[in-house]
Amino acid sequence: MPNSTLDCRDPSAAPKPSRAREQARVLTVGVDVTSYPRATEAVVAAALSRHSSYICLAPVHTLMAAYASENHADVVNSADLVAPDGMPVVWALKLLGHRHATRVYGPELMKRVLLAARDLRLPVGFYGASSTANLRRLLACLGQQFTTLQISYAFSPPFRPLTPEEDDAVINGIVRSGIRILFVGLGGEKQDRWMFDHRERLPCVMLGVGAAFDFLCGAKPQAPNWMMGLGLEWVFRLLSEPRRLWRRYLTENPRFIVLLALQLLGLRRF
Repeated sequence: MPNSTLDCRDPSAAPKPSRAREQARVLTVGVDVTSYPRATEAVVAAALSRHSSYICLAPVHTLMAAYASENHADVVNSADLVAPDGMPVVWALKLLGHRHATRVYGPELMKRVLLAARDLRLPVGFYGASSTANLRRLLACLGQQFTTLQISYAFSPPFRPLTPEEDDAVINGIVRSGIRILFVGLGGEKQDRWMFDHRERLPCVMLGVGAAFDFLCGAKPQAPNWMMGLGLEWVFRLLSEPRRLWRRYLTENPRFIVLLALQLLGLRRF
């Protein structure tokens, strides 16, 4: 279960050979049955190999976006890893026969990957955050927690789409920085699409972590562990940001339950 401590396995150990992906189809998305150690291992292995890749974290919202859009389903299914970021998704995997499925929560995975990057001296970068001020707060916080972490790139883009010239400048800046791991905090479909569009253009592994930037810098509160374990994080977040999240949780969650039930009963194929 996620917590505030950095209690991951020894990240300084050499990465093991990659394993065959264990996946289950949840609606229209192939979700990987993975864990914090295995997901961290996948990020580190890609970073050490300089392989251009990207990793999506999939809560219910991502699965419903993929269900609503075949194009977005292709974006998510093209990822090198799709980790279950949400207890309802974990429960879906268990109901589909993967009893050992566990959650991979974005902020916790980000901390574990940062710890591994620090110990292996892998330069990292950050693209996103809800504001430049929050990105600065994040960098200051990480500087205190990971004193020898090499942060070589950080940029909070405007909310509008970048012009082709601006996008080229971002790509050139990331390439020149020499980073091996890029944390992308744009949220939802936007970050998945950004990573998909920039695959093969950036010689690093991209990890989409959603609101993790704001959570880790203290700009947004996180649900307590007991709520996360019971699958009630959505209640906490809804109460924290009702205007922004009410439609997502009060319409998407019930639809997800109905669609998953139809899939499990064999009444609907995706």
